[in-house]
Amino acid sequence: MNEDYGRNLNLNLLRVFVVVADCGSVTAAASQLYLTQPAISAALRRLTESVGAPLFMRQGRGLVLTHRGASLLATVRPHLSALVEAALDPAPFDPRTSEHILRLGFADAMEASLLPGLLRALEREAPRMRVISVPIQFRTVAAALMSRQIDAAITVADEMPPGIERRPLSKGSFVCLYDPRHVRLKKPLRERDYFARDHVIVSYNADLRGIVEDMLHKKRKVRCSVASFANVGAIVDGSSLLATVPHDVAHQICATRPHLRTMALPFDLGGAPLELLWHGADDDAAGRFIREKIIALAERGKHYSDENVRSRATRRSDRPPPHRRHRSDRASS
Repeated sequence: MNEDYGRNLNLNLLRVFVVVADCGSVTAAASQLYLTQPAISAALRRLTESVGAPLFMRQGRGLVLTHRGASLLATVRPHLSALVEAALDPAPFDPRTSEHILRLGFADAMEASLLPGLLRALEREAPRMRVISVPIQFRTVAAALMSRQIDAAITVADEMPPGIERRPLSKGSFVCLYDPRHVRLKKPLRERDYFARDHVIVSYNADLRGIVEDMLHKKRKVRCSVASFANVGAIVDGSSLLATVPHDVAHQICATRPHLRTMALPFDLGGAPLELLWHGADDDAAGRFIREKIIALAERGKHYSDENVRSRATRRSDRPPPHRRHRSDRASS
């Protein structure tokens, strides 16, 4: 144990000591600190015992510092002032100069969806702030937030402990991802055809159950189970496997593998909302700043997705009926 703690040195005693030294009397110090004179005298006695030497001596009606007291004051004053200022008057948050390091928990595939845009926003507005990305999922997010392992999380979550704040970002939906070069699916996709095919699934339990098994209580023909969506596109690419993935994940996969296709599922999986979560006690300016950026990115992403859906619908409606299309058009379908 540190020797100072062994002597039971209370830092409040140092504050009393500095004020008495500045005022030159116990009476004036008591008035400034809103304490009684006996309380000030008792604090000085405790500090003297901890230091092991007299700090003041009487001179007329006031007090003057001893050599040991003057030495202690010179050492304590700058540190004590900095501590009081930090506690009572924190420096205003300026994103342009802030050097905060933020630990953000991203659910599977959300890192690729939100982190690039977040880093570009920080490069423009907060070039010194840094981000540590931590993989989480709905089973681990509560413990990570409560233990302060992360400052905020972007994931789908169930019930949260008291004190956890949450803000919905988007409502997820699922689609069927496949490679049309190796598997032919008729539109609309029928449930019988869906369950007749082999599947690659994502299971956080390292088993052969995914969201379809959990929600519909029906078994698929699972050829492969993986722990995340990160490599689902590579697995589906060049195979006859189907994958049931969130719409946003499918959009990311098809952006890098444009020959892959998606199709609406023959059933409704519902879909839990993607949420931004943080500990209510962590209400500092840096945390609010980063949460605002994440919310704005999610809103822009949702708007972009809606625009894409409308654009695809418009292109389909403008396309002539199959019997009126040219032979060359049919050949390229």
